[in-house]
Amino acid sequence: MVSQLTISDAGSGQSSSVVRHPLLQTVAGTVQVFTAAHRSFFTNVMVQALRAAGQGTSVLVVQFLKGGIDQGPEHPTQLGQNLDWLRVDLPRCIHGPNISTAEQQALRRLWQHTQTLIRQGRYTLVVLDELSLGMAYGLIPEPEVLDMLRQRPAHVDIIFTGPQMPKSLLTIADQVTEFRRNFLP
Repeated sequence: MVSQLTISDAGSGQSSSVVRHPLLQTVAGTVQVFTAAHRSFFTNVMVQALRAAGQGTSVLVVQFLKGGIDQGPEHPTQLGQNLDWLRVDLPRCIHGPNISTAEQQALRRLWQHTQTLIRQGRYTLVVLDELSLGMAYGLIPEPEVLDMLRQRPAHVDIIFTGPQMPKSLLTIADQVTEFRRNFLP
């Protein structure tokens, strides 16, 4: 919702112009990247997603390479009233580019479903977990991801997580967070 003030001409009583307060403008959605060489930081992003959902923001979390719980687009899990969680409909997790045709189709269905949900604008925050690995494995085309970002509704925030983040996503991201392991001597 955008607040506006209408200024009326004191003499005629008619409105002369609409003035928008600079602090009450609609904020465009951001693109955030969380990346690391290892795959152990998803909990940090889930905390952010759960916090946003707890404050009334509609959140979608999609895990592209995690299977094993018979979920898929047809069976989302709802965590609270504002957070929907999807995983690829596979009996196992994907650990590399060599997957069966049926697994490729399941991943493709999830990607198509996710794009549809983003375009609809129902979710204000969308977490795309390990989509970067799906791109690195050649399972999800990079141009499609970039098109989705360009065409998403203006209010939708996107968070990408995963290792091997493509340069194209790092370049357009509003925020890049890199987790590193620093061991003290």
